[in-house]
Amino acid sequence: MTTANKITILRILLIPFFVVELIYYIETGNEIHHLLAVLLFAVTAILDGVDGYIARRYNQKSELGAILDPLADKLLLMSGIITLSFNHGPYLAQIPLWFTGTIIGRDLLVLIGIVVVRFTVGKVIVRTRIIGKIATVLQMTVVIWILMKWDEGRGARWLEVWMIGAAVCTGVSGLLYVWDGVKQLGSHPASLASEP
Repeated sequence: MTTANKITILRILLIPFFVVELIYYIETGNEIHHLLAVLLFAVTAILDGVDGYIARRYNQKSELGAILDPLADKLLLMSGIITLSFNHGPYLAQIPLWFTGTIIGRDLLVLIGIVVVRFTVGKVIVRTRIIGKIATVLQMTVVIWILMKWDEGRGARWLEVWMIGAAVCTGVSGLLYVWDGVKQLGSHPASLASEP
């Protein structure tokens, strides 16, 4: 259990507190809950950079960290996106269901693909691509934009731009993951042996 992994676990543990504060704000309109939700989201996002820096600087990269770090990122993003996809009346803008569905659909598709490749081939090689990183940054931008209430006036137009960009990048990265999975399945000896 490295220091980097402990920080990653702390990030995961902070996520439910972020969701609870966000829900309290939505129900009560109390700005203290809004401030705490924004603060928890910011701290969790900043700690992502901290644990990555520690892992690289002090050579603390591990198999556990390779699993926990993207999991923490995904949990933070998904909790924010899903919570904000409900109607919050006058307090916060609502993320459209098509956007939430695109992100959840891509992640489910990737997860199913990983399971299929793992059981068929025995080992999964996940290639990270720049389009996936851009999708994550744009998804994070959408959540931050709404949390900070920058979606008024011209900000609403920018929010739409971020959402469309995030959805397109998410869809393309999902298709690339599927392509990689098909190639891994196609190169497996068992699948080659079954061909005529």
